[in-house]
Amino acid sequence: MLLTVALGLLAVRGRGGQGGLAEWSVGGRSLGAVFIWVLMAGESYTSFSYLGAAGWGYNFGAPVLYVVAYMSCGYAVGYLVGPMLWAYARRHGLVGITDMIAHRYGRPWLGAVVAVLATVFLLPYIQLQITGMGVVVTTISYGSISLNWAYFLAFLVTTGFVVVSGLRGSAWVSVLKDLLVIATLGFLAVYVPLHYFDGYGDFLDRIVAEKQDWLTLPGAGDSGYDTAWFATTSLLNALTVVIFPTTVAGYLGARNADALRRNAIWLPAYNVLLFVPMLLGMAALFVVPGLTGADSNLALFKLVTDSLPAWAVGVIGVAAALSSIVPMAVFMLVIGTMWGRSVLSLVPRLHSQSRQKAASQTVVVLAGTLALILTYAAPNTLVRLSLISYEGMAQLLPMLLLGLVWRRLSLAGAVSGLAVGVAGVCALVFTGNDPVFGVNAGIVALALNLAVALAVTWARPADADPRPDAEVLAADPGPAAPEADDVNVTSGAGTSAARSA
Repeated sequence: MLLTVALGLLAVRGRGGQGGLAEWSVGGRSLGAVFIWVLMAGESYTSFSYLGAAGWGYNFGAPVLYVVAYMSCGYAVGYLVGPMLWAYARRHGLVGITDMIAHRYGRPWLGAVVAVLATVFLLPYIQLQITGMGVVVTTISYGSISLNWAYFLAFLVTTGFVVVSGLRGSAWVSVLKDLLVIATLGFLAVYVPLHYFDGYGDFLDRIVAEKQDWLTLPGAGDSGYDTAWFATTSLLNALTVVIFPTTVAGYLGARNADALRRNAIWLPAYNVLLFVPMLLGMAALFVVPGLTGADSNLALFKLVTDSLPAWAVGVIGVAAALSSIVPMAVFMLVIGTMWGRSVLSLVPRLHSQSRQKAASQTVVVLAGTLALILTYAAPNTLVRLSLISYEGMAQLLPMLLLGLVWRRLSLAGAVSGLAVGVAGVCALVFTGNDPVFGVNAGIVALALNLAVALAVTWARPADADPRPDAEVLAADPGPAAPEADDVNVTSGAGTSAARSA
């Protein structure tokens, strides 16, 4: 943990401690392909990879493979979308999706509304990472460190470097995390089958003979995660992950568009590691049978603490803990950036670049503190909100992506579609209708969202906008796009005050 804080703070020795909001929030748009790769891979490897993936493998089996499916498909979509969003943000000096939406529709207030909505969807992820790290630290310390202290440690370590170093600090810590993740999962992939079985042959033979339900959809038990759910969830998440605020932060931190294209090619290889906790979760069925409820999420760590010496448990635990810290840092950073740029910038006293950065850093601490307090006081509140987080964020797809490529989409159409989509997700999820006849509720709501947006746009076309298409719409910059100097932005709506040559 000390090394994590030190690495995060050492990023200040570069440019993390100077500059304005763009330097802090998107690394000065100067991160190369390797840093972007480890940063975005870090977002895909959260505490879910060690806890949830193993737990799903233990409880259901095959349905957990949707994670590999949607991430790999999402990287393919990101090959096209990433460079487009990067070029649009760079051309207009924007630092996030709320900035882009405000600039596209010319309405600063719309960016503020989307920032508040996105915060509701992102805050549960901070709480889940705090909880995940708490469970990991308590487990690998054999209970000597309590959950409450572990929660506070997660908050303290993450806040310690992200406030100072921003995205650059998260990228530096991601390097340490990825080295440990690759080493520990690679070791466990070999060690567990050999230690508990006679290798993969015997292990897989036992699954085929004794646990066949775990190898096909809808998996073991009455999960409801059948083929239709798998396909629709993979599709929805593959589309949503490319506009997720944390993903976009990674896009905008890139030095050039080609770094993002190479990143999209390399990232699916990282997903191979996800098979390890999934398989080990199924291996735990034979070693520690009978785990139920939240205990099933500890399936992997039951194997680890049962057979490995304490120092090895500690190393694996640090990898899992960092898998909470890195994504939590980026979530906090993104919330701070959205509020500093799109909400608090509407206050005249906070309009300048330097004050926006200070305001964003303050929001980071407040967001983390709120998640920590709710983790202690009302853990189920944010857990319930997490049910709609990804499906709710998907409702921004028409407003953002369709709006950036189709000039005719009106403000009224985009807002109406978003309202219907979010309301639809909440209604379906909180009434227990997810999935709907086997289909992911989020994609049903997204279909309604798109239909309403198109209908309202047709009935009430957009008002005339004097700006040319090049100012409003996004386009792929093409290979080897020239690197423009960063531009300064003085408006919450993203209006450029200076243009690069």
